[in-house]
Amino acid sequence: MLSRVADSLYWMSRYVERAENVARFIDVNYNLTLGEGDGLSGQWAPLVDTTGDHEDFKKLYGEASRDNVVQFLAFDERNPNSILSCVSRARESARSVRETITSDMWEALNKFYLMVRSAARSPNRLAGAYAFCDAVRVASHTLIGITYTTMSHGEAWHFLRMGRLIERADKTSRIVDVQYYLLLPSPDDVGSSLDVVRWSALLRSTSALSMYRRVHGQITPNRVADFLILDRDFPRAMRFCVLRAQNSLDEITGARSGTFRRRSEQLFGRMRAVLDYTAIEDVIARGMHEYIDEFQTRLNEIGAAIQADFFTQGDLEPLAQSQRQS
Repeated sequence: MLSRVADSLYWMSRYVERAENVARFIDVNYNLTLGEGDGLSGQWAPLVDTTGDHEDFKKLYGEASRDNVVQFLAFDERNPNSILSCVSRARESARSVRETITSDMWEALNKFYLMVRSAARSPNRLAGAYAFCDAVRVASHTLIGITYTTMSHGEAWHFLRMGRLIERADKTSRIVDVQYYLLLPSPDDVGSSLDVVRWSALLRSTSALSMYRRVHGQITPNRVADFLILDRDFPRAMRFCVLRAQNSLDEITGARSGTFRRRSEQLFGRMRAVLDYTAIEDVIARGMHEYIDEFQTRLNEIGAAIQADFFTQGDLEPLAQSQRQS
């Protein structure tokens, strides 16, 4: 497979997943702030922090009101991580690899793009934010399902899956981090009814509430964190994403379990080992923010290594002559 094709597939999948996750962030905040009107809310500024775009937002909008944040995250083309920008870039990536993806995938992504573009032009776009976010989630799930059922599960499919899961792991870690530190600034809130409502909203934002209830029942912060960070069976848990993304990388390179040929395989193996032998008590004892910060740093290193190993002629040399990919 050409590096250009692999690169486009990988980023197409990441952009679609990013758009879906931003819609999830907006949706959960919208529900948490019902009844507060359009005034400034302490829960809208952290939403911009979650996506890492607070500096750009401050330059463009200043005040973190609900309408400003929704416009910036959903429809502002000046924001490279807005839903509109992500879906547009995903469509452009797909257009460049039309010969690799299926016609059903291309049709679904085009419908997704046209829906988002139409919503962005609507004069009532901010009032319909909840319905729009729901439509984004449905469109993303539709595209994932079509990809799974109409595309051969070869190299191209694994690049798509790897990109989607890396992006999902990153966004799940970000929203857990923000919930733990920014949405609960007062220790008095921990364990209160407000705390339970917020953790329930967090589970809804990751479509995890039903599965969590079946596994753990009562909602407690530590159990929710354990479910979203270390569960190996739930599709949006950080550990699940890392395990499946590593499996796709192994399928692409042909590496045997416990071995590596390139830097990306080595870094994935290290991260998986850490997750496999970590308990939630270890995370809490170390500090949730510190643990997630390190997780995101390692995930970024994996992303850079994948870029160098497969998409560009980077400065990284093979680790040894015998480990050179054939």
